Amino acid sequence: MKRGFLLVTLALLTTGALRLAANEVGMMHPPKTIVAGTGFSIPTSGDGEAALYIVGPAQVIRRNIKLGETVTFAASDLVNAGHYSVSIVSGSFSQSADMDVLSAPQAASISLLAKPSRLPVDRPQGISGVAYVFDTFRNLILQNVPVEFQLSVLSGAPSTQTVETKNGVAWIRMNSGAKAGIAQLQAHVESVSEKRVLQEVPSEPCRLKMTAQGAGEKIKLQTDPLRDCSGNAVPDGTVVTFTETYPEGIATVDVPLKRGIAQTEMPAHPGAVISVATGVVLGNEIHWGGAR
Repeated sequence: MKRGFLLVTLALLTTGALRLAANEVGMMHPPKTIVAGTGFSIPTSGDGEAALYIVGPAQVIRRNIKLGETVTFAASDLVNAGHYSVSIVSGSFSQSADMDVLSAPQAASISLLAKPSRLPVDRPQGISGVAYVFDTFRNLILQNVPVEFQLSVLSGAPSTQTVETKNGVAWIRMNSGAKAGIAQLQAHVESVSEKRVLQEVPSEPCRLKMTAQGAGEKIKLQTDPLRDCSGNAVPDGTVVTFTETYPEGIATVDVPLKRGIAQTEMPAHPGAVISVATGVVLGNEIHWGGAR
């Protein structure tokens, strides 16, 4: 009986000591969430002095406080979004709570990536655009935000797609235009926009044709102006290969385009077959000394 009485008495004394400690340290009631860049307050209760700590990503705040007062913070005190731990410490006692700082809902800037910076015309889904949306404090806005992507090309109306962000990011794939030249990809969120410039270049040649003309012991060979399937001129410097096959052997000449055409001279072997190609595109054949 005495032992049980002592255990009950000890438990009551311990509970009373814990309550006394809690009253001595006091209590605090921080908000569960706040928006970055807004003022807030933390009410406290109890008596005595204590230190209040707010610890989070890339930011730590320490305040000496008097328990029983409300601690106020200015709008500029917490601007980094993330998960924070709030603690008060008085002597050997402490109390902690969690608080989340959310990004501001208004977009202030966009980081836009557009790939590739150079691509052929008429490439389905050839352009990739990725937009990251930030608030005025460079916090990634995690709430869903509609982003309007607009691709402007030299010919035709702009192409537009609207995509909502997921975890702060929106992305699209778009077709390149039909005309070679400068294209511009823009991302819009409310009154904020960002743009990137792309270079659209001609695609592979679509049709390759050459003509031949005799010149003594030589054959003058020349291609028609070389264009892709959308009518864009293939750039100068593109290599065109002329091949002459005749009974005694074979001869090959590589010629770069100049002013849109390639031309060369080859020996006039009777019965020769002359072909032309560039890349994977084959042109017509000419049978020298026979039907063309």
